[in-house]
Amino acid sequence: MSTKMTTIQVTGALGALAQETRLGLYRMLVKRGPNGLSAGVLAEHLGVPPSSLSFHLRALQHAGLISQRRVSRQLIYAADYAAMNAVVHYLTENCCGAESACAPACDPAAALATRRNTNEVAARKRRR
Repeated sequence: MSTKMTTIQVTGALGALAQETRLGLYRMLVKRGPNGLSAGVLAEHLGVPPSSLSFHLRALQHAGLISQRRVSRQLIYAADYAAMNAVVHYLTENCCGAESACAPACDPAAALATRRNTNEVAARKRRR
């Protein structure tokens, strides 16, 4: 999905998230990061039967919010952070008088690097 979204794309994404199970799935995938989770793990954590899970995952895929890849015999689902950021940008693009500085963005790779740096600094301080 492109970084600039149309009103139709945003309403599709928000519509897909406007259901409790799908919102829970999506939040779990966002938390997991780019590696994603298998359908089996998602079903187990949410207590959702496989047929219902497939229905909900298809809705999120159709909205462009998640991706699917096959690893051996497993289907792995992951959040599409570019799409998530595009939705948030669309919702906040007129915030603060259209100043881009107040629009948030999610970058899991940067967050992981920041966590690693913080942990390294803390470890150095403990060694002193």
